[in-house]
Amino acid sequence: MGWHVAIKQSKLKPGKKKMLSVAKEIVLIGQIEDRYFVTEALCRHMRWPLAYGGKVKDDCIRCPLHQTTHKIDNGELVEWSPFPLFPPYGKLVGKMSKQKDLKIYETRIKDGNIEIRID
Repeated sequence: MGWHVAIKQSKLKPGKKKMLSVAKEIVLIGQIEDRYFVTEALCRHMRWPLAYGGKVKDDCIRCPLHQTTHKIDNGELVEWSPFPLFPPYGKLVGKMSKQKDLKIYETRIKDGNIEIRID
């Protein structure tokens, strides 16, 4: 498969993220300070689009729906469906899906474009 152009660097601003289709994959691309990250676009818990309300903080992305949290550098699961407003609900819906890491894509800059590697 290889490297694919995702978006022009100039189209993505620091602190922003976008959901895109690249080589038949739906991905979330974002910028934190001077670096970029690309993850699968949907939360691994209930498949909610992370571009719509997902928060990036402390090198993690948190789903706005049930607060499932993953590291953006390697996709490792940090917290599974805690739903802090009502923790018993979080535990219940957390059992509806198997705990999984978030898929992360390698990125590079080439000719003013952000490219991602899809295998």
